Amino acid sequence: MTPIDRGDIGPGTPDPEGHFEDETPQEEPDEHAAGLRELLSSSLVAGPDPDVVDEVLGAPEVTVDEAEASASRAEADSAVQQIYAQILARAPEHDVQPSLERVEQVLELLGDPHRAYPVIHVAGTNGKTSTARVIERLLREMGLRTGRFTSPHLTTVRERIAIDGEPISPEAFVATWTEVEPYVTLVDERSVAAGGPRLSFFEVFTVMALAAFADAPVDVAVVEVGMGGRWDATNVVDGRIEVITSISRDHERWLGHSLPEIAAEKAGIITAASTVVSAEQDEEVTPVIADASHALDARLLTEGTELAVLDRQIAVGGQMLTLRTPAATYTDVYLPLHGEHQARNALLGLVAVETFFGGGSLDAGVVEQAMASADSPGRLEVVRRSPRVLVDAAHNPAGVEALRAAVEEAFDLDRIVGVVGVMNDKDAETILAGLEPLLAEVVITRAPTDRAHDVEDLAEIAREVFDPDRVHVAERLDEAVDLAVTLAEADEDAAGAVLITGSIVLVAQARILLGHP
Repeated sequence: MTPIDRGDIGPGTPDPEGHFEDETPQEEPDEHAAGLRELLSSSLVAGPDPDVVDEVLGAPEVTVDEAEASASRAEADSAVQQIYAQILARAPEHDVQPSLERVEQVLELLGDPHRAYPVIHVAGTNGKTSTARVIERLLREMGLRTGRFTSPHLTTVRERIAIDGEPISPEAFVATWTEVEPYVTLVDERSVAAGGPRLSFFEVFTVMALAAFADAPVDVAVVEVGMGGRWDATNVVDGRIEVITSISRDHERWLGHSLPEIAAEKAGIITAASTVVSAEQDEEVTPVIADASHALDARLLTEGTELAVLDRQIAVGGQMLTLRTPAATYTDVYLPLHGEHQARNALLGLVAVETFFGGGSLDAGVVEQAMASADSPGRLEVVRRSPRVLVDAAHNPAGVEALRAAVEEAFDLDRIVGVVGVMNDKDAETILAGLEPLLAEVVITRAPTDRAHDVEDLAEIAREVFDPDRVHVAERLDEAVDLAVTLAEADEDAAGAVLITGSIVLVAQARILLGHP
């Protein structure tokens, strides 16, 4: 057995954040203050030991310019963390009144930067980020400069705002905050004076993304909804194209307790005379999207009618696809992502980009190159090969169902040991029940966040779902992974693996722990 390094998760671990769907918590103010004090006392802010500086500058392979550039980067990274700490003090998205007014007011003061470029808007329950990444990759392969706004982030908050496929630079992040902060403060003061809240965490990041895209400038932006749609902060944009991925039950406390209610919230992103590209949906969801599209004279393209995955064949590291769109049939399309759900996400992305360019077929070479280089970190990703360790951000029953099918299809494994932690607002019993047929044993753990399900309580639920002797407990993630590796390798004759899932935060920290920053 190759041991897993122990110790606390490193400094690159995502901080708790206020946006609810990110599956990360809103820290208490004293925790924010403690974190900020630690940051301010670190060498990133206070500066390194002068003797170390002299030693580095004196080394022949390092020039003064290089040292200055390194110091400048460190300073910018430090500023990013300080800004992030400030924004974290704000309310999570679901804690504020449903309104787009605050975001609209800030954008108006900024000169409506979100009107400077066309937008492809992506909503749904599962698959939003993967679909957005495919869309953005196709657009870049077509020669356009792109902006991409997704959540949550896995390593750095800058991942949320991507320019040309790369996280916004620390310098641009700081410059964007410097630009928008006075107007955010002004609208905060107006709102509070009228008895309302300040802008939420996610509202501020939405403003920053839309402003950064205008400053870049980008040719087109791909904007992922945070939670819901109708009252999501991103719904200030007028999407020329709206993509709606599969809709299932999640965040019922805020979006409704029935599929039609949830679908109505997500269909709230549809704008007049736009084109809607929809995944094949539950029979309760389909008429909701159709009615919303018809009411706004929007063209509706639906998987299973105008578009379809005609064929899928398992390939090394992914799958070979045949995709039918309203304009063409694309054959031998290699996608380095696993599972039927990812093939369907890729199909939605392809049709969205066809539509963006007027509805005709795209060059086959462009499609081939873009799809072959598509990625979606944290989504059934292999982060270690000996032993094999997989991570997947599934955090609701529908996501777990897709995960299980994909693992069974794409990996020839005899023995899988799970490392599972979920948030306390999730349907833990159903998530665990979905994983039970896949896992030989399970190690229950938690991400270090106040919103994580208590380990012992979650373990008790697991013992009711699994046989009790198949359930293990480890409070710390590194210890949980260590134990899972030992259990997976217990039978030398079996092909064993570890699967880490149940929470986006857990997956993010596991990736860092296993060397995937």
